[in-house]
Amino acid sequence: MPDPAQPPSPPPRRRRAEAEDPYAPLGLRVGNVVLTPTLGQSIGYDTNPNRLQTNLKPSALSLTEAELGIQSDWSRHELSGQLRGAYSEYFDNPAARRPEGAGNLRLRLDVTRDTDVEIEGHYIIDTQRPSSPDLNAPVVSRPVIYTEGGSVGVTQRFNRLIATMRGTIDRYDYENAKLADGGVINQGDRNMTQYGLRGRLGYEVHPGLVPFVETIVDTRQYDQKIDNSGYARSSDGVSVRAGTLVELSRLLTAEIAAGAVVRHYEDPRLRTLNAPVADATLTYAMTPLTTIRGTLVSTIDETTVAGSSGVRSLRGVLEIRHELRRNLTLTAGLRASDAVYQGVAIDEKGWGAFLRADYKLNRQFAIRASYAYDDLHSTSPGSSYRASTFLLGLRFTP
Repeated sequence: MPDPAQPPSPPPRRRRAEAEDPYAPLGLRVGNVVLTPTLGQSIGYDTNPNRLQTNLKPSALSLTEAELGIQSDWSRHELSGQLRGAYSEYFDNPAARRPEGAGNLRLRLDVTRDTDVEIEGHYIIDTQRPSSPDLNAPVVSRPVIYTEGGSVGVTQRFNRLIATMRGTIDRYDYENAKLADGGVINQGDRNMTQYGLRGRLGYEVHPGLVPFVETIVDTRQYDQKIDNSGYARSSDGVSVRAGTLVELSRLLTAEIAAGAVVRHYEDPRLRTLNAPVADATLTYAMTPLTTIRGTLVSTIDETTVAGSSGVRSLRGVLEIRHELRRNLTLTAGLRASDAVYQGVAIDEKGWGAFLRADYKLNRQFAIRASYAYDDLHSTSPGSSYRASTFLLGLRFTP
């Protein structure tokens, strides 16, 4: 029985429900899948649309964007994706107009409690800058590069041991370049298909810490056996990496890996490429209002520059996002890159900075203002450039 001399205990406090974000898009529900489409229209100014060292031809521009987020709401399995496409129109420099885009779609099938199958498809639409060493000619427009591919992987858990095997295929197609004198550079010699197999073995030391080792073998097969410079560029590669996955109470998530890659080329004149590799992604929720994201990616890229077997590329981005108010977000960042052409004296070092402000009027409409600066120094004559881009636009999410 309760002691009458003691006052009654106060009732337990009810846990306050998290307030709903009045500016978050609701999306469109199609069955148990939520679609989040976004349309954007911006106007602005670019000081160097074609990223040239001379004859910059600055121009006012119009940027049209379309995005689609996909997220399933299933009790089992998962479908997720992010698709984006954009087109830039330059009023004072029509030759600089260009498309761009990137996207991926992933389907995870939970076969059993310990077995997952993941099917993924992706695409990238990009363009070459006219001053690229791979063109090495006075072109009048930006040739489009189409990349599409996919993968199928199986992950099996043996208690704390996690094994993954994934097969990949990627296709690269290059548009021909138009010369200032009316001629054409045929870039069909750059079209190729890459096939790969990736194996990873990880061990869960404890939830949130999973060290792993990974091996990737691949082959790159060109449609044209001999390129326009007389080289047989098909190759085989092997890379080995070791790293770890880290997830600490959702405040810090990271994947860090380092290793080495070796590529052997079909043409004996192209030197075997040996290079260290290091990749990292990091997201740190420093405060409920501030998030830091960083990425570092190293790759061995293809080239058709005569005498060069490949390009050792290193790219990094550091981004800070801060919510000044629930409907006002500032994002600032730095990016850097280094591309070293193996076998020839070409080195391209670049850096840039960007600043973006998003002001949400309501769930459907937002105003976006942005500024970006890019600076590239190349040892290839005529390939260096500097550019600033200013944009102001409206985004609509139905």
